[in-house]
Amino acid sequence: PYCRCMLPAEFKVVQTKSSAAKSRSCPPKRPPTLAGAPISAAPWRVLRSFPRVLSPSYPPLRGGVRRAQSRPPFREWRMRRRFLLPPASFWALLMLLSHPAAPGECGTRPLMGFGTKPRIIGGHDAQPGAWPWQVSLQVYRFGVGYHHVCGGSLINNNTVLTAAHCIKKWKNPNFWRVVTGLHHLFKYQTHTLKYLVQAIMIHSNFKMDSYENDIAVIKLQKSVKFNDYIQPICLPDSSFLITKDTSCYITGWGSITEKGQATYMLQEAEVDIIPLYICNRVDWYAGEISWNMMCAGSVGGDIDSCQGDSGGPLTCYFPNKMKYYLLGITSYGVGCGRPRLPGIYVRIQHYKHWVNSRALIFNRTTNINIQCLLLFFTVGTITIQFPQ
Repeated sequence: PYCRCMLPAEFKVVQTKSSAAKSRSCPPKRPPTLAGAPISAAPWRVLRSFPRVLSPSYPPLRGGVRRAQSRPPFREWRMRRRFLLPPASFWALLMLLSHPAAPGECGTRPLMGFGTKPRIIGGHDAQPGAWPWQVSLQVYRFGVGYHHVCGGSLINNNTVLTAAHCIKKWKNPNFWRVVTGLHHLFKYQTHTLKYLVQAIMIHSNFKMDSYENDIAVIKLQKSVKFNDYIQPICLPDSSFLITKDTSCYITGWGSITEKGQATYMLQEAEVDIIPLYICNRVDWYAGEISWNMMCAGSVGGDIDSCQGDSGGPLTCYFPNKMKYYLLGITSYGVGCGRPRLPGIYVRIQHYKHWVNSRALIFNRTTNINIQCLLLFFTVGTITIQFPQ
């Protein structure tokens, strides 16, 4: 004799005015509600915000009258909302997970002082933690395992910059790993952390013959855990000017002599930034150096980068900022340590927009994955049951 109309809070008993018999029926059909509001205005509107994430094949909520009058004319809707997130809380959690807390300030060396001038080729062993943004890019070879190929620079908690020619032959990210907080190539310490690679993006206009646009971005599978030995490096903008008093350094595990063996200890050396008009002289590089590159080293060739240093950082210290900035990426050179043939580096100032846009693409991809996870979790907390 009784019928339940939608939610328990709306339970009503209605008696018809039929003169033939005193029967009871339910009031006219209404759309199901959540907390007294139409379903189109409840948390379900979140689902419609992502038409490309959720499949349109999900059946819409609907109710109908059964033909057999022996049972209640309306279907019973029981919705478990105990874990259903309201819109405000949903978006707050989504934004929190999609945009994790930013790390500490970039370009700082917690274990070292500012402006130190150590005098690779012509360099010496660096102190542990002296260059916390320096990473080792290691590729896996069957029967050998992981071994060091190039250097790189950590610019945030999940992105590394390196040279495009380093990874041109091994584009599959599954073959790579990034080692942070490393000082000796074969002696890992408690602060040394290893990360697998999720994605690799090489500059679309990279030219192997001229090393033009020799830059690539690497996305790590997990966020880096910062400590005193692992810190990001700052990226400069076009307003940064390098003078003769600017202190710049190169670091890496490359060879210390031309055609020599690589060193196991991280090396460091201070270099001079050589103007392009000098570097492009006939008895130097004869006009081969473009505006997107920069020369660094020494005129006599006693300080230079070499094989194994590629992809590593050219770092400069700016006293007015009290920070280190990534001015260049080790790209190539003619031999190692030769007079009037200094090392060539990618000029980061001309690629900052490209780097930021690629890092944003990586972060958006991560955000979409998190959003999908949260959406399906939310949908999974709603159960709709029909009586047999």
